[in-house]
Amino acid sequence: MGFLDKKNESAIYRQSITTLISEGSIVDGSLTAKAFARIDGHIKGDVDITDGIILGKHGSIDGDVRTKEIVVHGKVNGNINVNAIEIGATGVVTGDINTASLAVETGGIYNGRLVMNAILSQ
Repeated sequence: MGFLDKKNESAIYRQSITTLISEGSIVDGSLTAKAFARIDGHIKGDVDITDGIILGKHGSIDGDVRTKEIVVHGKVNGNINVNAIEIGATGVVTGDINTASLAVETGGIYNGRLVMNAILSQ
């Protein structure tokens, strides 16, 4: 199972969310934050979040993503550089992924090039 086993909820869901982009919000430009973020709106630009990202099913990112871990329930159009990624059943990723850990739930969609490495330094 991935790090988002539904029977054993992922640790990312138990973290304090310090950055929230709510549904209907649009950020036109890069987003940078030091802790965990939940994105339910739309980001038009690169995203660099130090600890982790939860991308809700209505959330989308048009740009490259760099973080430690990410759970994708929405859409990412861009390259992802991450230690661990889970693409949920409603998630869509179009772009290259560079990661140490990948999990895709049934229904999740991934189109791109995958490079598996040891844990990446942040």
